[in-house]
Amino acid sequence: MRALISVFDKTGIVDFARGLAELGVEVYSTGGTELLLRENAVVVKSVSELTSFPEILGGRVKTLHPLIYGGILALRQDPAHAEELEQIGAAPIDVVVANLYPFREVAGRGGARNGPELDAALESLDIGGVTLLRAAAKNFADVIPLCAPSDYSTVLDELRGERGVGLGIRRRLAAKAFQHCAVYDTHVAGFLRTADELFPNEITLAMSKIAELRYGENPHQLAAFYADSAVRQAPRGVVSSRQLHGKQLSFNNTYDLDAAWRIVADFSVPTVAIVKHGNPCGLACGEDLAETYRRALAADPQSAFGGAIGINRAVDGATAREIVEVFFEDIIAPDYTPEALALLEKKRDLRVMATGVQPERPGELEAGDLDFKRVVGGWLVQTRDALPENMLTRDVVTARHPTLAELTSLLFAWRAVKHVHSNAVVLTKGLQLVGVGAGQASRVDAVDIACRKAGDRAVGSVLASDAFFPFPDGIERAADAGVTALIQPGGSIRDQEAVKVANRHHMAMIFTHQRHFKH
Repeated sequence: MRALISVFDKTGIVDFARGLAELGVEVYSTGGTELLLRENAVVVKSVSELTSFPEILGGRVKTLHPLIYGGILALRQDPAHAEELEQIGAAPIDVVVANLYPFREVAGRGGARNGPELDAALESLDIGGVTLLRAAAKNFADVIPLCAPSDYSTVLDELRGERGVGLGIRRRLAAKAFQHCAVYDTHVAGFLRTADELFPNEITLAMSKIAELRYGENPHQLAAFYADSAVRQAPRGVVSSRQLHGKQLSFNNTYDLDAAWRIVADFSVPTVAIVKHGNPCGLACGEDLAETYRRALAADPQSAFGGAIGINRAVDGATAREIVEVFFEDIIAPDYTPEALALLEKKRDLRVMATGVQPERPGELEAGDLDFKRVVGGWLVQTRDALPENMLTRDVVTARHPTLAELTSLLFAWRAVKHVHSNAVVLTKGLQLVGVGAGQASRVDAVDIACRKAGDRAVGSVLASDAFFPFPDGIERAADAGVTALIQPGGSIRDQEAVKVANRHHMAMIFTHQRHFKH
């Protein structure tokens, strides 16, 4: 048997090559890998001994040669292939070990995608390794393709057995090799794609598995958690957090933790959000974290039971003492003081997640910065809802303008309603959520639910609606509950009726001319 080894990631390669050599396998290698094996007393030959041709162009061309690819791609059971190999002086290659230059890491260092940064990225783009893996994977029945160090020990164990490496394992390794190359190509394409190519005719997604989850949305569904794998550095959040305590995450836990983190990431001041089934049922901003938590919980303590908490500051002991008085399943924050963590760890069922950093509001849209929704047989793809704050229109359409206090609360409400599933209505008082109407088919029902949730707190509150009011009945309901000001996109053919109702009740109303549907 012959093996060809050419790897950038040299984890475990010395022991694997030594194991192959001990089994009588002829080991061939290139460049730095060959040097490392020789330094560790592994019997190895240069690829040039196979090709009778030196590496050229500073190592850019090492393995791209007919004698190598003939040895990999030849069908062992085909007499014509065997005869042709003999005619050109090539020998079969039975094991190919390759992993690729770190294009993603190099391309992601500079941020820019032209000039020296582009040159450095292109220089780190692997050609030979990808080609070796694809060739070996195509002929997996005869050639063992290896791209992951985690598979080295399995292959060695199989080779030591009487039957060798079975077809099932070979097929799995081939699939892994093709996937490895596909992810690599996705990184390259995403890096080279410019911002004016948001929706190319063909697109692939690159993801890496973080963990198996306990189950999906329901216990009979299997689930796993994947992270985006891209050159562009993604914002820190659930995907990069560490679990400090608690049971294994499920699909729903992860979804709610992400929703809670997205909400608090939208605010620069200390903020606490409580989420249940993807919707906020508590939200408040303030300076004292423990008091801010109490105000968030007060929005709807009944719905908060069993929910997820998001906090955009490190959790202190005083806040943790408040949190442990209520049953929550999940909490995510940048960090926890030792006192806070000790208190939270006493709650057996509470999953405690730490992101390590305070959240940052997402910046400008870039190529590949897309949201995906699954439909049967396809995907809906869009840019994320990330309109800059300075582009928010504040068109006062009523006779009365909002007071400064109302305006502050209206802007808080407008940012909050963005995170509620449509049809969405929120009531806020100061920088505190007091009522939520989420996911309703009728907007007036959403208003009614938000007002009923708020109760007496609706008096003197303000309202935000994620889309326009098709009829003025929702505004009538809000006025009856004591709401004094509204913010909504406008755009209904009955906008003037809505304005008349608001004026009749001495309400202030702002049109944003932007909506925040979230399905």
